[in-house]
Amino acid sequence: MDTLRIATRKSPLALWQSEYVADRLRQVHPGLHVELVPMSTRGDEVLDRSLAAIGGKGLFLKELELAMLRGDADCAVHSLKDVPMELDAPFVLPAILPRHDPADGFVSNLYASLDALPPGARVGTSSLRRQAQLRALRPDLQLLDLRGNINTRLAKLDNGGYDAIVLAVAGLERLGLGGRIVARLQPPQWLPAPAQGAVAVECDGDNERLHALFDALDDADTRSCVEAERAMNRALHGSCHVPVAAIAQWQGSDLHLQGLVGSASDGRAVRAEAVGPARDPETLGQRVAAMLLDGGAGELLDV
Repeated sequence: MDTLRIATRKSPLALWQSEYVADRLRQVHPGLHVELVPMSTRGDEVLDRSLAAIGGKGLFLKELELAMLRGDADCAVHSLKDVPMELDAPFVLPAILPRHDPADGFVSNLYASLDALPPGARVGTSSLRRQAQLRALRPDLQLLDLRGNINTRLAKLDNGGYDAIVLAVAGLERLGLGGRIVARLQPPQWLPAPAQGAVAVECDGDNERLHALFDALDDADTRSCVEAERAMNRALHGSCHVPVAAIAQWQGSDLHLQGLVGSASDGRAVRAEAVGPARDPETLGQRVAAMLLDGGAGELLDV
């Protein structure tokens, strides 16, 4: 295979991530020609409603998968947090690249932290997970929807529509906008989306040539962590309709997994955590999911 075509969304962050994968492929496979196939997805086009209202994060994948099925692209690159827990056949994730900072970032032109916001301050985010944790920590805040790519969201903040917004640290730093982060929201008080900060490659699972190309890009340490987080989410049947958060971190040769199921309407939350062997992230994820359900998470998941 002399040319590899990567299907990607057109947003600046998606293009950065795809070019990042392309550069790694060129380094590992000199002589391989890699080109991007930018596409617009329904998740990018419908910005007047939340993702949960229009069908979820899977909307970012479908058009890219169709391009692969048509033969217009060989693979696709995604933010792993946007990838559904179960992929449709024949697709698999042959490579998960080294994870960037998984934290959320608090961004404001006026206030130095979440605690510094005055009562009733306007905070922008369309993520139910972020809304649930904001309501738990600061029930007095006014939470407003915020869609669009990173630059669009920052422009809305700068135009005075919000007192603060919450965005993924990884996305901001990848676009050279890390200076906009005034505080990092991080464990144990605040948990990110499962697999936040990780970039994944998706391709046809039956194509052995593609798997051979991507083998060298896969990061085993990152894969162990995100597989634990995604296993927890899968066991909860989590989606963007439900505020689910998780982070797995290395603890010696084990993984420490923290999970949360929350309510975006009233801030109620159930938390659980456990430590397990990194060689079996699936079991660890299922264990923490069971602990969350035992703690009452089922009531929140049924909302």
